Amino acid sequence: MQIGCHVSIAGSIDKAVDNAVERKCSAFQIFTRNPRGWHAKELNKDDISNFKLKLKASKIDRLATCAHMPYLPNLATPKEEGFEKSVKTLIDETKRCAQLGIPYLVTHLGSHLGTGDEAGIKKLIEGLTKAAQTKNDVIILLENTAGQKNSVGSNFKQLGEIFNQLKPAKKFGICIDSCHAFVAGYDLRTEAKVKETFKEFDKYVGIKNLKILHLNDARGDIGCNLDRHYHLGLGGIGEKGIASIVKFANKQKIPIILETPIDDDRDDFENVKKAKEFA
Repeated sequence: MQIGCHVSIAGSIDKAVDNAVERKCSAFQIFTRNPRGWHAKELNKDDISNFKLKLKASKIDRLATCAHMPYLPNLATPKEEGFEKSVKTLIDETKRCAQLGIPYLVTHLGSHLGTGDEAGIKKLIEGLTKAAQTKNDVIILLENTAGQKNSVGSNFKQLGEIFNQLKPAKKFGICIDSCHAFVAGYDLRTEAKVKETFKEFDKYVGIKNLKILHLNDARGDIGCNLDRHYHLGLGGIGEKGIASIVKFANKQKIPIILETPIDDDRDDFENVKKAKEFA
């Protein structure tokens, strides 16, 4: 069972492993740098070495770790300057993951800014294909979207159409976010509905391509397109649905990463514990 959460790198990047261990994680996700800006300081040798040493000592499987792209890049944008910066950031992030020995990099699919799905997907595929030319073994994971205005990849058929155009195929995989899927219209509230949803995913994309599962409940209701994560079992998906998703992921040996809020109701420690209870 590989369950954990997104952890902070505050102080130095190796502190992420300490934070994961403290939360009793057997999987975790990080940003490799400040996610709210374009600039990233180079990783220094000591931090890289300490990260790898701590990870090895932690007994957390390296293949249950991933990094997430920062917020600003938009790979579906029609604006050339923004597109070039986004692709450069994606390439840089794959290199940083390779330095750290992190196998997966999760990316959002972006917004076409009103130019239409076809134009947005064309830019997205162009950007992802460029990034895949880098000489490292990092696999770029496409994350399904919540179906917000101008976004692409919220339904599995379209996600599959995007994914199946990417070359080389071995450089790409999928990350499914349960909150995003639910608010995009996929019912995940019962065991039967969870099976039905992942059967549809398998039809269009393939379960074998699902490398990481973001486990989040949703503040909104089904089909509302509101990308607001919530505590496990307390949102629109509910306890039965979340438990069924956990069991599905464990059966398929897919690492589970939580991106739940930290507030007066619960923190990371409690949500990770809850996820294990659902298993």
